[in-house]
Amino acid sequence: MSKTLKKYNIEAEELEKSYKLPEIVQQRNQTINKLSVKLGEQILDVGCGVGLLSYEIAKRIGDSGKLFGIDINLDMIRHANKRCKNLRNTKFSEANADNLPFKKEFFDAVCCTQVLLYVNDVPNVLREIKRILKPKGRIIIVETDWRGVVINSNYDSITSRIFSAWDATVPSPNLPVYLGPFLLNSGFCNIDVEAIPILNTEYTSSQFSHGMMKWISRNAVKKSAITREQSEIWLDDLDEKGKSGNYFFCVNRFLFSAKLS
Repeated sequence: MSKTLKKYNIEAEELEKSYKLPEIVQQRNQTINKLSVKLGEQILDVGCGVGLLSYEIAKRIGDSGKLFGIDINLDMIRHANKRCKNLRNTKFSEANADNLPFKKEFFDAVCCTQVLLYVNDVPNVLREIKRILKPKGRIIIVETDWRGVVINSNYDSITSRIFSAWDATVPSPNLPVYLGPFLLNSGFCNIDVEAIPILNTEYTSSQFSHGMMKWISRNAVKKSAITREQSEIWLDDLDEKGKSGNYFFCVNRFLFSAKLS
């Protein structure tokens, strides 16, 4: 296996684990409820990842509907195909969000979870989604505002550098602040926003922040924002707070829904 394929496979496996955590299951359920899936609909999952959301949608649209999932990571596509192998109404393929390979007015709804923060030109992606949506078509977007994270740490300077490094990693780290106007300017209406708080007061592998804090500190080391020693000190402090009952982490995700007129 090449280094690139191995990297993608690890990413898919890590995503699989994190998407099965209770907080993310709750987020997925809230997303599906807001999407108001109907039998026979054609729905696109942009950035489908390992296919957990796609699978739940496909079960609800029935054999008369069709769930399409796209991702730029082929290993994610393989995971999604494996998950949905017993469903006859799914199709997964490699594609970019800024150049959707679908005809005009094809879909009843589009969902996009934790994808647009990685996009350089968000308005262009929204225009592409508008193009493939039917009149009165629906869009669901879930994004996180990492600048609003609250975490109990004795090392504020290291914490600041870790999250600043994350800001520098993605094109749109503060996207929820701008997403409403982006949707409005792209021709969407009836825009609604719901907060999805992720709150952890324990630091264990069964909590979302446990793996995320390890990942985000590794990213800061990779970006030379902190040293490996500083990362270890920071993570050890979180581990100690978890053991003593003083751990606290909270970040808000936001569920945007809108439709075409």
